Amino acid sequence: MNGSLISNTGPIIAIMLIEQLDILRNLFQKVFVPETVHKELLLGENTGIGLASYKQASWIQVTSLQNALDPLIKTVLDIGEASVIQLAREIKADYVLIDERKARKVARNIYGLRVIGTARILIEAKKKEMIDNVGGALKKIRDGGYWIHDDIMHFAMKEAGEL
Repeated sequence: MNGSLISNTGPIIAIMLIEQLDILRNLFQKVFVPETVHKELLLGENTGIGLASYKQASWIQVTSLQNALDPLIKTVLDIGEASVIQLAREIKADYVLIDERKARKVARNIYGLRVIGTARILIEAKKKEMIDNVGGALKKIRDGGYWIHDDIMHFAMKEAGEL
């Protein structure tokens, strides 16, 4: 995929659930998280989410916003999603990694950003032989408590040639 990526909290957690955070480093030249996403991830440590791989990922650049959040985004999205979109606009990122439907629509339709999700990351990882099975990875992510719609599971497995 190449280029730069700004990630929201959820997809990082999902990819950590399959212990494959390095996929992001191998698919993109630069990976950023806004400071708010970084803080959300660190708060997750109190809930039992293992963050060792995230804390060791010195290649993920925690970045502060240069400008105040756009008032529109603050009213319709949570602070992490809003920060991802704002940072992507500020640094002209190639991709934003967001799974939540409403945030994806806002990023794509209002701000013209290229949006991808965790399922697409796994499909690309399989194409590059970083993982063997998209369906198995998605099932493990689901089993870890991360919600993935059945339609997305089906689509991803079909795209990966597993159906």
